[in-house]
Amino acid sequence: MTEILAVFRSRSQAIDCNARLRAAGIPAGLINTPKEANVGCGLSIKFPQNAFDRVKVAVRSGGYSAFYGFFKIYSTYGKTIIGKIG
Repeated sequence: MTEILAVFRSRSQAIDCNARLRAAGIPAGLINTPKEANVGCGLSIKFPQNAFDRVKVAVRSGGYSAFYGFFKIYSTYGKTIIGKIG
């Protein structure tokens, strides 16, 4: 299954955004940002690909200064692949 990450450089902003998404009924959860994202330490919000449009709107309207970007994450042959998306 392909999932999307919303990557933040601020733990508090990631926590706030996750709470907003869950309040809007989007199945989202906090995870440690994978090292493959090359962001350093931080938190990311993991959510299903079918919620991508709703999450983009929520992130933009939240005005999160520490938002780094969206990444697609999927596994193939036991390896995790992460790539930045628009």
